Amino acid sequence: MTDIFVKQRPDAPAGFFEAEASGLRWLAVPGGVSVVSVLDVSPGRLALERLTEVEPSARAAERFGRELAVTHAAGAAGFGTPPDGWTGPGFIGTAPLPYANHDGLRWGEFYASLRVAPYARAARDSGLFGPAETALFDRICAHLTDGRYDAGGTVPSRLHGDLWAGNVLWCADGVRLVDPAAHGGHPETDLAMLALFGLPHLARVLAGYDEAAPLADGWRDRVRLHQLHPLLVHVVLFGERYVGRTLAAARAV
Repeated sequence: MTDIFVKQRPDAPAGFFEAEASGLRWLAVPGGVSVVSVLDVSPGRLALERLTEVEPSARAAERFGRELAVTHAAGAAGFGTPPDGWTGPGFIGTAPLPYANHDGLRWGEFYASLRVAPYARAARDSGLFGPAETALFDRICAHLTDGRYDAGGTVPSRLHGDLWAGNVLWCADGVRLVDPAAHGGHPETDLAMLALFGLPHLARVLAGYDEAAPLADGWRDRVRLHQLHPLLVHVVLFGERYVGRTLAAARAV
């Protein structure tokens, strides 16, 4: 009998757990990273299989990297598009995650218009960013839109979208992923998110990934760029304590 883990939130926005379930099913790619199994979903409630964690290992990390490359290679309809078949809203944590309404955007256009600009505006509107900080993000968005950072991301990848260490569970049969904000995007975005708050054996994960799908030249120089969105989300959700780190990343882009 499957042991069940239930997530409940009576005040959940419409589509909140349904979007998560859709993302998990979309990420369940043959040969890719395993995801937690969805047992049932309804408004305000999501039932998942309960997972038992073990100590991370270098061997499991390398396998995770190779499998993540397979997940990414399964692709998406376009940059910023939702999981196939999902027509509802998107979420990252409890924050809204806007989707592209068509599949013709280049990566930089998508990342500027749907990942950086909306959250920078929200930070400005809440008084966390002043004119100088707003101008900094405006400049980054202009460079994104003109294609300056499109290297290595010409084909949309199938992203987890919220791939910090807490959503990577090390189990006896390998890594299992939970709690996605799944969408079509740049593969370096998931890798940068893994590095944002630290992940055991990250170097081995990257080595396994690079073995399966060689990383584009200069990818390390773009890590801060790809971390801007999750950092901005943290500013919007948690306030001033993330402002300094976010601005430091923006100035390093």
